[in-house]
Order: sequence, then C-alpha cells, then structure tokens
Amino acid sequence: MDLKDYGINMWEEEKIASFREKLLAWYDANKRDLPWRRTQDPYKIWISEIMLQQTRVDTVIPYYERFLDWFPTIADLAQAPEEKLLKAWEGLGYYSRVRNMQKAAQQIMEVHGGVFPSSYEAISKLKGIGPYTAGAIASIAFSLPKPAVDGNVMRVLARLFEVD
Repeated sequence: MDLKDYGINMWEEEKIASFREKLLAWYDANKRDLPWRRTQDPYKIWISEIMLQQTRVDTVIPYYERFLDWFPTIADLAQAPEEKLLKAWEGLGYYSRVRNMQKAAQQIMEVHGGVFPSSYEAISKLKGIGPYTAGAIASIAFSLPKPAVDGNVMRVLARLFEVD
C-alpha cells in the first residue's frame, strides 16, 4: 500500500525516531497504574481488553479484579456455569462479549491444550477477538510487533498527518 495514494507523506527516519522517543517518554511520565499493566499474562490482558470495549477504565477495574477472582484460569472460564458467568459480567452490558470469551476459552482448551496461543494468527482465530484485540494481546503479552489500532490511535494519527 502506498500511503501517498491517501494523501499521507511519511516522515523521515530521524523525525520518526524523535517522535517515538517523545511519545514513550510522555507515556512513562503519565501512564496510569492499572492492574492489567502489571502483567504480561495473555489471559489477564485479554480479559481487560474485552472489558474495556465501550466501558470506562474506572468502571472496569473492580469488574476485572472480581472476574479474575472468580475465573483465575482459562480452564475456569471455559467450564464456568453460564449463570455465574453472566453474574460476573452484570453491569458491563453487551453479554455477547462474555459469552464469546467463554467460547474462546473453550477453543483454547480444545485446540491449544489450555495454553493461550502466542501467535497473532492463532489469537485472531479465537471467538470474539478482532484485529485490535489480537494486536493488543500479541504486542503486550508476547512482545510481537503487531499494531493495536483503535479510534483513539486513528484520531492521533489523523491529526499528526492532517488526514480528514
């Protein structure tokens, strides 16, 4: 893909390096201390990413902690009774998200022997996981160079490159 076809002229390497350095320094100085940022466990990162879809961070924190207390492992989530699963999710809305998580947990148990897959491609094949979530899990948990591009990232990039 040629970005110039979209009116985007990439920066020179020196400007990219400078931007990367400034962005990472800003993050180090301003990042919030969040429970899912204290781990590289793909299961915990996955739970947080699904919960954070269309839900505020401050709302998610207690749900995240309780969910992991109730379902500390992939196997626990895969085997959970639906009533308990829905109770754990109550108040987050979009119950299809937690149902898909359970189906994905069952996939992990059946296809991957209970071990969260470590490739972007395998993560992407799990029920309910799209490109953003797969990229987030792959990059955070496994240090793979995969993007996690959501509306916030697109907005920043559009401003940087003056794209409508």
